[in-house]
Amino acid sequence: MYLYSRASFMSKSLTVDNSTIKFQIWDTAGQERYRSLLPMYYRNAAAAIVVYDITNEGSFTVLQDWIAELHRLGPSNIVLAIAGNKCDLEDKREIPAEQGQTYASEVNAIFGETSALTARNVEEMFIEITRKLPPDCLTSLPAGASLLRQTDTPRAKGGCCGGGGGDKGPS
Repeated sequence: MYLYSRASFMSKSLTVDNSTIKFQIWDTAGQERYRSLLPMYYRNAAAAIVVYDITNEGSFTVLQDWIAELHRLGPSNIVLAIAGNKCDLEDKREIPAEQGQTYASEVNAIFGETSALTARNVEEMFIEITRKLPPDCLTSLPAGASLLRQTDTPRAKGGCCGGGGGDKGPS
C-alpha cells in the first residue's frame, strides 16, 4: 500500500442514452502542491467531481475551498459533482449525508455518496454527470476537454472507476 504522490490520469468510456462519452479524468488526490496547476487541468473541463471523505470532517471543509476555486477559475458552465466517499464505512461517518446534499444544492452540484473501494454509486455518478452535460458538449467537446476528479485526501492504490488506465484507488 502506498500514498499518492502525483496526479494520475485515467480514462473511462460510458454509453448513456445511445451516446458514448469518453471521460478523461485527472486525479490530483487533493494535494496542495497541485493547487497552482489546477487551472491547467480544468480550463477546458466539462465536469468536475470534488470528493470528500465522509469519515473525516476536515475533508468537507477542504472540499468547500476546492469548490470556491473551481467557481472562481473554472469554466462557468462546468458540471459540478460532489461525492461523499467511503460510504462503505458508515460506522465511522462524521459527515451526515444531509449536510453533503444541502451544500451540493447550494452550489448547484450533483451529489452522491460513493465507495471507491466497492465501486458503490460510482457508475451512477458518471451517468448523472453525462446526463447533465449540455447536448452540444456531447458532440463538440474541445480538444483536451476532460473531467477533473479532485479528492482531498491521499489514497491507497486500488480500483475506483470500473475500468480505464492509470493509478487510481479508494479515497
